[in-house]
Amino acid sequence: MSLSPQFGSIIPSPIQTPSPSAYLAFNGGANDFAQQYLPEIYEQEVERYGNRTLSGFLRMVGAEMPMTSDQVIWSEQNRLHISYDNCGVAAGGGAGAGLASVVTIPVGVAGVTNVISINDTVVLLDPNGTEAKGIVTNRAAGNVTVQPFANATFDAQGITISGGGATGAVKMFVYGSDYTKGSSIGAGVGNSAARISVDPSFTQFSNSPVIIRDQYVVTGSDMAQIGWVEVATEDGASGYLWYLKAESETRLRFEDYLEMAMVEGELNANVNGAAGSYATAVLPGTQGLFAAIRARGNVNVGFTAAAGLDEFDAILKNLDTQGAIEENMLFLQRQTSLDFDDMLASISGGFAGGTAFGLFENSEEMALNLGFSGFRRGSYDFYKTDWKYLNDASTRGAIVGTNSIEGVLVPAGTSTVYDQILGTNIRRPFLHVRYRASQGDDRRMKSWLTGAAGGAFTSTLDAMEVNFLSERCLVTQAANNFVLFQGL
Repeated sequence: MSLSPQFGSIIPSPIQTPSPSAYLAFNGGANDFAQQYLPEIYEQEVERYGNRTLSGFLRMVGAEMPMTSDQVIWSEQNRLHISYDNCGVAAGGGAGAGLASVVTIPVGVAGVTNVISINDTVVLLDPNGTEAKGIVTNRAAGNVTVQPFANATFDAQGITISGGGATGAVKMFVYGSDYTKGSSIGAGVGNSAARISVDPSFTQFSNSPVIIRDQYVVTGSDMAQIGWVEVATEDGASGYLWYLKAESETRLRFEDYLEMAMVEGELNANVNGAAGSYATAVLPGTQGLFAAIRARGNVNVGFTAAAGLDEFDAILKNLDTQGAIEENMLFLQRQTSLDFDDMLASISGGFAGGTAFGLFENSEEMALNLGFSGFRRGSYDFYKTDWKYLNDASTRGAIVGTNSIEGVLVPAGTSTVYDQILGTNIRRPFLHVRYRASQGDDRRMKSWLTGAAGGAFTSTLDAMEVNFLSERCLVTQAANNFVLFQGL
């Protein structure tokens, strides 16, 4: 028999009224002046959902830093080596060309330019697995002429040919160069042609902060109500005033929203939609963790224990093609965590002790105290923990199938970026939060009281208004090293 998660009785109400669960009614009967018999009352609430807060993910993986603009921009280095995808290879053996073929580079793609020099040696890789090598004998803006090293044309060697040199599906990369004795470069043609100077290339990314707000309001009269049930808040306060708990829960829920907005955030691309205060120009949105990984990272669909080790090794091989960051953190929902446990059970000495725990100052005890277990596979160290947000039935825990998020792999450590304000390279965590702050206003986490009750005397309103506000965004650097585990 399958179990369905229960959301509980979550019924938001805009009206502040005494709750039947918090107060005793003394006029329930027609002739009752008061309840004649004292009921047996448990003076403490039952915590049937345990610790209900979800925040903590970002505190474990990142940091929070101030910003003073409506936008944060960062640059990421591109690949070091010269490589092109989707090249077209013309048939060789044309008049006066010998065995050489013209290889077309897709320079029409944004950011793609031909920086291959004459006398560069290249590898051609066919999508069918055929490989051929040659040397560049001539170049133009959008193509190079390549002389095969083998005594046969590229098409005779099995390389896929795109008629007329049109863009095809061949990959080409430079692996070196080859010159004659006594050669000189910088002038002339052919063997003495000038080489192309390759400037560093980078890609810019940006994100915008969003303003997150919440409010709790209680009238002055209700603040004076005393109930029979002693309430305790998650932050340690207790008493018989029900509004204390309501205010505390609003604060805790808001703190969860700060994290949830950073992982669930989406950019507002609906340029033809709502106008006014909901227009894209006014509310650009923000790119959260899930959206950033889907756009620039790696998505693994349907990780299971049955295919566990082979599938995980495929993830490692893909990481090898990216930054190959040695330490990584896994934040998983329950089933995926169990699948990992089943997978790790087959690895001798690899689980909870087969790793150096470098991220935790080489202390296995520290890692375990923080809820992490470590393992090593290949040259990578992983620290695994459960992510409550993915298990909670009122959030991601209620979603199954293709829309479910089953976990994320986050690279640990920092990356080097250039800070224009400081004018130097600085280290930043791969995942971190930027919040608006200056000497005039710190908007990391603001709370203030308004009204004429509860110690606030800002208006004639006979109520206490507790306001919460934050303005922040998430920076996901080097998203190509992140992995999003998604359901089938």
